[in-house]
Amino acid sequence: MISKEPSPTENSTSLAYAYYVLAVLCLVYVFNFIDRQILAILLESIKKDLDVSDTAMGFLTGPAFVVFYICLGIPIARWADRGSRRTIIAIGLGLWSAMTVACGLAQNFVQLAASRIGVGIGEAAGSPPAHSLISDYFPPERRASALAIYGTGIYIGIFLGYCVGGYMDDWFSWRTAFFVVGAPGLLLAILVRFTVREPARGHSEGISNSAEPESLKTVLCYLATKRSFVFLVLATAFQSICGYGFASWVPTFLRRVHELPSAEIGLSVGLAAGLGGAIGSSLGGFLTDHLARRDVRWNMYLSAIVSTITAPLAIPFLFFENPNVALWCYFPFSVFGAMYLGPMFAMTQGLARLHMRALASAILLFVVNMVGLGIGTQAIGITNDLLQERYGIVAIRYSLLGAALVGGALATIFFLLASRTLAQDLDAAKEAPLGTETPAAAQV
Repeated sequence: MISKEPSPTENSTSLAYAYYVLAVLCLVYVFNFIDRQILAILLESIKKDLDVSDTAMGFLTGPAFVVFYICLGIPIARWADRGSRRTIIAIGLGLWSAMTVACGLAQNFVQLAASRIGVGIGEAAGSPPAHSLISDYFPPERRASALAIYGTGIYIGIFLGYCVGGYMDDWFSWRTAFFVVGAPGLLLAILVRFTVREPARGHSEGISNSAEPESLKTVLCYLATKRSFVFLVLATAFQSICGYGFASWVPTFLRRVHELPSAEIGLSVGLAAGLGGAIGSSLGGFLTDHLARRDVRWNMYLSAIVSTITAPLAIPFLFFENPNVALWCYFPFSVFGAMYLGPMFAMTQGLARLHMRALASAILLFVVNMVGLGIGTQAIGITNDLLQERYGIVAIRYSLLGAALVGGALATIFFLLASRTLAQDLDAAKEAPLGTETPAAAQV
């Protein structure tokens, strides 16, 4: 049965093996975002081929994926809090990879939307179990760095999705792009299932919970009382309006406004967003771990600072007429825009108790993806159509600017609010849990 928990004696793992697991999970996250974001570089070609509007394409990038992704994220996370997280990840990876291949077989908009729904269902099994696994391999003082490294998978995936998608779109077809990026994930699913070991919960902290996982209602009530968690979720949701909005629509912006070919956009934006995001995510995690040794509130202070800086950096990117200069401006935007990921993931895990960590991550991702990916990307598509008559092809410039400024300002406010009760909420999470917690060593 998948739900069997390993004993602590099965989980005496070396630091080298912990980093191997982190590398494998990061690679899974890379394919998660390749398969999710490759659609962005293909939007214009798909739109012309299927003869649909920007509103329809906004639906394809947002609601068609995100509704099932977020709705299934919580029940899958409940399963992960009880069962084998590595098996759940492997099953999800296999499903979303197969459905990515199915996207390339779609003959009309309805079929493509149905395939994207399948990708969303599979990807719901990705991050919450992975966050929980990483938290059991890395102790709190290393967790922001480890989860920041995991977060680089987003930007490596975006880079590869843009590059591979752009090249395939120019030289073959948008359908071929889906085949090429979907198939390798099926092999990676086998690697995850048979080489990643399932640690005991609380392994990295030397504790173990012998109680049954709490009910969904109990967990929701517990997390709702932690003001720092509530404000962290809201801050991340508004920050994601900018992040997901730009990730989904920047290739279309460059193709329309600057008339760049797909392959050039894929390489240029892939380098700026992929390399810049990976640097920013790693830097944010390591910097936070260093600063938080003196004051844990730096987890939120740093996030507030980078949110404040990121939004104005969108202006030169969107308004410079020279595409080369604009793309250079996109690099610092991507660096600062990714620095909040490590502390955000780490604090979500730190604020939750042992058997609710996957669920806490799923709740975070539920709200974040509903606001950022579901509402944000759809709103940009709708705004493009609404502004089309007045601004023509440059309407997308103003849609993206609004997403950056509004999302960044609200994120800064909520990160600062989260900092006010962060220390006491983290301490409360370490107290005797709702079940029975004992030192792991006592169970050996």
